[in-house]
Amino acid sequence: MERLLVLTRHGQSAFNRKNLFTGWRDPELTERGVAEAQAAGRQLKREGLSFGVAFTSELVRAQHTCALMLDAMGLADIPVMRDIALNERDYGDLAGLDKDEARKRWGDDQVHQWRRSYDVRPPGGESLKDTAARVLPCYITAILPRVMRGDRVLVAAHGNSLRALVMVLDRLGSGAVATLEIRTGEPLVYRLAADTTVAEKIVLSRADADG
Repeated sequence: MERLLVLTRHGQSAFNRKNLFTGWRDPELTERGVAEAQAAGRQLKREGLSFGVAFTSELVRAQHTCALMLDAMGLADIPVMRDIALNERDYGDLAGLDKDEARKRWGDDQVHQWRRSYDVRPPGGESLKDTAARVLPCYITAILPRVMRGDRVLVAAHGNSLRALVMVLDRLGSGAVATLEIRTGEPLVYRLAADTTVAEKIVLSRADADG
């Protein structure tokens, strides 16, 4: 039995293009983001991968990415579960601000701590630890049981909600997760062992995202 889990960060959003903190703000995909999502679906199809169910967040950029990927694979009719637990990390007061302007205002070190550390919260927002506290129960109760019974699961979510999950799957410490980067529209393919640990991980290229 194949225990397949594929994680994909949404394609480029309008806020990504403008270098803005996004969090729970709800911008749409750019043209490039649409292309990245479609390319991810084509790549998964070329790899011979198929899915029985998909999970996504309550934010439109992840939902649109999920729909575009499934359409590119000819799987538009499979069940798609939306869960607020998979939403991006809440950046609080930083949401909508330009990242370079934030660095000028608060300094490089402080902004780096807010963005990349495990347990430091931005003003009014969530740390990665806080994000993990909602993502992991969703994974354990809703996603993992489907994987373990062979449903083949696609998750289209966000950079930080997926960082929280990858941290556990890859057994990364809080120091290592600070350098973990998940690119838009690039699928992470996991095959799990019978004990739920990772048997294999493959990062698929997004090289044809402009095509």
